Amino acid sequence: MTSENAYLVGLRLHGKKVVVVGGGTVAQRRLPLLVANGADVHVITRSTTPAVEAMSGITLILREFRDGDLEGAWYAIAATDDPSVNAAVVAEAESRRIFCVRADVAVEGTAVTPASFEYEGLSVGVLAGGDHRRSAAIRSAIHEALQQGVIARDTPGTPGVIHGGVALVGGGPGDPELITVRGRRLLAYADVVVADRLAPQELLAELPPHVEVIDASKIPYGRAMAQDAINDVLIDRAKAGKFVVRLKGGDPFVFARGYEEVIACADAGIPVTVVPGVTSAIAVPALAGVPVTHRHVTHEFVVVSGHVAPGHPESLVNWNALAALSGTIVLLMAVERIELFAKALLEGGRPADTPVMVVQHGTTASQRTLRATLSDAPERIREEGIRPPAIIVIGPVAAFAG
Repeated sequence: MTSENAYLVGLRLHGKKVVVVGGGTVAQRRLPLLVANGADVHVITRSTTPAVEAMSGITLILREFRDGDLEGAWYAIAATDDPSVNAAVVAEAESRRIFCVRADVAVEGTAVTPASFEYEGLSVGVLAGGDHRRSAAIRSAIHEALQQGVIARDTPGTPGVIHGGVALVGGGPGDPELITVRGRRLLAYADVVVADRLAPQELLAELPPHVEVIDASKIPYGRAMAQDAINDVLIDRAKAGKFVVRLKGGDPFVFARGYEEVIACADAGIPVTVVPGVTSAIAVPALAGVPVTHRHVTHEFVVVSGHVAPGHPESLVNWNALAALSGTIVLLMAVERIELFAKALLEGGRPADTPVMVVQHGTTASQRTLRATLSDAPERIREEGIRPPAIIVIGPVAAFAG
């Protein structure tokens, strides 16, 4: 046979004897899927890798291959590093009319293993005329396209997609490639997307025309609170049988009122799927060249919301305690009140020369970075015209070179 005319077929091997000759890295890659499909797997090999030796669900026979070893088998794989042994396995398989894969010279076998993957009930296999690198590359491209929603399998039974439900999705810090795989997949299934201003806008541009996109910042709410109006929209669309994605910037549970939306939907009997996101508090400094923790430099980092000034009756932050820390402070939503925060930290004992890094529009093409100290950061921020959204990192790590 030649691999060009291979007939792609799925084998139901549950409870059926499969013989794998060889216990090296090739066998190590093939065995888990055979075991997962319930095959009665017999491995015959002179020596084996530690992973194969420790593998459960197989019968391991440590010896040379012998004529007759394929007795009762339905399927065989010749995967030794000895061509003569592989040829002998194929020859016995031919004589017994057992399909056999020859791993070292694919065209010499009577079967070919496709590059494959499992995805939400799908089994996808690719053959490329014996070109294993090509089949693996195409396999990976199809897998990625399914994960990203480029190939959408929009059926009522799609696992994780609840028609008449809400998915609370963290879109990441701004770069559309930093949304999670699951978040992007659920976005591809959406009937309605309710998006925050900081959600990656490029992701919205990829949505098909039938998807209703609602800008959460423009929802008319009259005398009601804006958050209540957003909750009402989520519930209204979900009760109409729509699959609603609430797309937020960063992570939905990091200063994003995500749990308020979960509670509102739960009270209305609407099922909610939560998809965590990459939070800007960590990702933005990292992509600007600064880790929020570093061995021998800091043992803690604290993420603080700057939407309320120190001393405000609604403030829950102990600024004196923050000032006493030696680690990293990451301030979100703090540009407008940076003078007040810097003053509170200085008065609490933080040294005036503590390094500060400010990153505006982090992870996007518009990213700007400013380096300063705690004493001059407010003045520098005003001079440079830094505006939200921006992340402010305070502590020794902020001095690291980007």
